[in-house]
Amino acid sequence: MRKVAALAAVLTLGIGTLTACSGGDYCSELQNYAEAAKHLDIKDSEAVGKMLDEAKKVSKSAPDDLKDDWKVVLDYAEKAKEANGDMTKLAELGKNDGEKVASAGAAIAKQAKDTCKVTIDG
Repeated sequence: MRKVAALAAVLTLGIGTLTACSGGDYCSELQNYAEAAKHLDIKDSEAVGKMLDEAKKVSKSAPDDLKDDWKVVLDYAEKAKEANGDMTKLAELGKNDGEKVASAGAAIAKQAKDTCKVTIDG
């Protein structure tokens, strides 16, 4: 269960404090995504769907060096939405995709802080 909770934190990328954003459309969309993902309950497929819609917008304007990372996050979010709150499926998803989602989330969070001045705690 802790893996699911950790992956939910990585997925949301919004459990934190946002500061001024200075990198154009991507940064604005990243801030909107983080707000939509705040306090996300990964068991709520409707909420995951809303967050996923915001993530899709962000991924389109993401810098080229983050496109693959955003694809990993989007793929995970799609699967989490399809799990429809089933904790067994979510746990299996965490087991199978956890490391690559965590790595992608870390790359996105680092760039968010360095370029967009968005700090993500969690």
